[in-house]
Parts: sequence; C-alpha cells; structure tokens
Amino acid sequence: MEDIQKKGQLEQALYTVEELLGELNNAESNLKSARNWGIFDMVGGGLITDLIKHSKIGHAKDSMNRVNYLMDKLRSEINEIKTADYTMNVGTFATVADFLFDGVLVDVYMFSKIMQSLDEVRNLRNRINSLRDELLRQIRG
Repeated sequence: MEDIQKKGQLEQALYTVEELLGELNNAESNLKSARNWGIFDMVGGGLITDLIKHSKIGHAKDSMNRVNYLMDKLRSEINEIKTADYTMNVGTFATVADFLFDGVLVDVYMFSKIMQSLDEVRNLRNRINSLRDELLRQIRG
C-alpha cells in the first residue's frame, strides 16, 4: 500500500514539474521577445518599443510568479528538492529609467538584465528537466 501511495506522490510531483516546464517555456519566450525588442531599442527604438519590451518583461514576470508558486508546491510534494526561488531581477527603477532617460546606456543596462534573466530561466529549466528525469526513473521503478 505504501508503494502505491509513494507512486501517486511521485506522479503528482511529475505533473507539477510539467506545469513548471510550461511556465518556464512561457517566460523564456517572453524574454526572448523582450531581448529582440531590446536590440531594436538600442539601435533607435522609441516609446512604442519601450512599451512593447516592458510588456514582454511583464508577461515573463507573471510566468515567473507562477513558477515560484509551483516551486513551493513541488517542495511540499518532494521534501528533498533543492531548487532556489527565482524572481525577475529587472527592477522598477530600471523600468522607470528606461522610459524617462531613454538612451543607449539605459537600453544596454535593460538588455543585460533581460539576458541575465533569460540565462537564469534556462538554468532553472535544465534543473527541472533533470528532476523530471529522476521522477520518471523512480516511477518506472
């Protein structure tokens, strides 16, 4: 009976992992789009470019908030999980500065923050993929 319960817990954790991967993919997609708009912004974009870029960043933040929720859920499902919370590190000041002081330096700063966030999302996704593989191995016995 205990094996059946453990298998059920592992399957629930696997379901949560799949949800996590979907949200990470959404975040990556939005960050890639923000990156592309950031490149355009550095070579001569304007207010509309900033609005679109920050909209994409906002969508990525929403996905990452969902990721944090799912990570907490996964931690409760699997006690030994070792993953860190991930929060978007493009701050409010940077957003305001991008609109008010729109120039190459601020655009480059925003671009570097987008790229840093994109790298962190990819690293987290790799760790979650490894966890998924481990869960599948345990479920199959």
